[in-house]
Amino acid sequence: MSFSDKSIICPDCGTTFTFTAGEQEFFASKGFTNDPKRCPLCRQAKKQQRSGSHGGWHSDSSRTRLSSEY
Repeated sequence: MSFSDKSIICPDCGTTFTFTAGEQEFFASKGFTNDPKRCPLCRQAKKQQRSGSHGGWHSDSSRTRLSSEY
């Protein structure tokens, strides 16, 4: 398969970034079928936002119910 550089506009910051042929080849080798939507900086920020201060684990105490509520 032949790859060529693509220009993509990040929906978060509006910056145009290049999805290089080498990156496309790497994505394909990992089985990824979609192009990235975010630029590398926004992708990194989103990843950090997901992990937050819980080390990757999400805890929602508002969903915890006591057995006496049933």
